Amino acid sequence: MNSNIEQIIMLLVLAYLLGSIPSGVWIGKIFFHIDIRRHGSGNIGTTNTYRVLGPIAGSIVMALDISKGAVATLLPTFFHITAISPLIFGFMAILGHTFSIFDKFKGGKAVATSAGMLLAYKPAFFFLAAGIWILVILLTSMVSLASMIGFTLTTIAIFFTHDILLSVMAVILTFFIFYRHRTNISRIKNGTESMVPFGLGNRLRKRKDPNE
Repeated sequence: MNSNIEQIIMLLVLAYLLGSIPSGVWIGKIFFHIDIRRHGSGNIGTTNTYRVLGPIAGSIVMALDISKGAVATLLPTFFHITAISPLIFGFMAILGHTFSIFDKFKGGKAVATSAGMLLAYKPAFFFLAAGIWILVILLTSMVSLASMIGFTLTTIAIFFTHDILLSVMAVILTFFIFYRHRTNISRIKNGTESMVPFGLGNRLRKRKDPNE
């Protein structure tokens, strides 16, 4: 029994450490000799990596951050642990991503790593969230707005599964993601939020201001 508890604790720590890997920072420093924390929004996630280092680096960081959440959530399956929900391991990775031990307990906004947890636990909801996210980006050109809307609508859908733990965690993560995007919300209200260089929103903004 004690050995099983020790194994669970070790895997929870491992899940946190996996989530703590600052993909954007390390890729920026190793391959571009740039600390993305000193450029753009200063965030270490996909959007700022895309903005500072380009679409290839941004896509790689997004894939890695999703993988962190997915692998952490699958840890109990790999080690045949059934006494604790895989969601707890995924949540530890999300904590690591947002409060990274490798980045002075700072981190990203938890979107991609949370999506990775969904991918491993309930793939259908991952693809639902991803579909909404892509659609909102194409309509608004705003990654931040797409993330918030995607999580909100997916959380509503999750309620119909009657999975209490997943529902509670989805609500907590949705509120947390809104909190982490509070400066983005202010910029959206003021019409100054950054946009990706594609989508309907970017076209409309260029029509209003051709010099932008």
